[in-house]
Amino acid sequence: MTPNVATTLVVLKTLALLLGGSITYHAFKAYRRTRSPALRALAIGFGVVTLGAIFGGVVDQLLPLDPNLALVVESLFTTVGFGIILYSLYVD
Repeated sequence: MTPNVATTLVVLKTLALLLGGSITYHAFKAYRRTRSPALRALAIGFGVVTLGAIFGGVVDQLLPLDPNLALVVESLFTTVGFGIILYSLYVD
């Protein structure tokens, strides 16, 4: 991977962590205020998606593993997180 692409990837993963973490924090704060199971699921879902972005970046940048594994890890977390977010739209 060229240095420019690696730097761009680190910047984007950092932004994903900051934005996803902020969304997760505010959704969890709303859950604590209302005790709504839907908001709890929403916070968990966004947290899982955010963790996936971070774990994918860690696997890609820091571990001596196949870079394709990073894509699989991130995709797994994203899929599970979106499933939880979808669930949050239907739970009472």
